[in-house]
Amino acid sequence: MKYFIASDHAGIELKEFIKDILNKENIEIIDMGPNSKDRVDYPDFAKLVCEEVQKEKSHFGILVCGSGIGMSMAANKFDGIRAALCHNIYSAKMAREHNDANVICLGERVSGEGMIEEIIKTWLNSSFEGGRHQGRVEKINNLFSCRV
Repeated sequence: MKYFIASDHAGIELKEFIKDILNKENIEIIDMGPNSKDRVDYPDFAKLVCEEVQKEKSHFGILVCGSGIGMSMAANKFDGIRAALCHNIYSAKMAREHNDANVICLGERVSGEGMIEEIIKTWLNSSFEGGRHQGRVEKINNLFSCRV
C-alpha cells in the first residue's frame, strides 16, 4: 500500500505537515511535488497523484490546495478515482466507510493542523464497509462513461 501526496503552492505547508504525520506512522508516502512555493496549477499535481492511484487498487492519494475544492474537482475527473473533500472527522470517516474514497482532498486555508491530523488519522484507520454501499460505489464508478 502506497500513499501519493501532492499540493499546489497554497497547500505546500500542510502537505509537509501531513508527511510528518504519515512518517511517524511508518506509512510509505511518495511526494509528487511541488517542492517550493512558486505558483503552480493544481490540476497538474492532481493528475500526477491520480494516475498513480489508478495503477493499483491498494494505492491512495492525498491532495492539498488552499481550499481543497480545486483538487477535488480535478481528481474526480479521473476514471476510478473517488476523491473526497474533507474538512472534518465525520466526512473523512464516511468518505472511506460509505464511499470507498481512494483520494482525500484537504484545504490548507480551511482547517488547522490539529483538525487535519485527526482527519488524516480517521481516514487512514477507516475502511470501506461494502454491503449496501457497494452498489452505490459501483454506480459512481460507472458515471465516468456518462458524457453529454
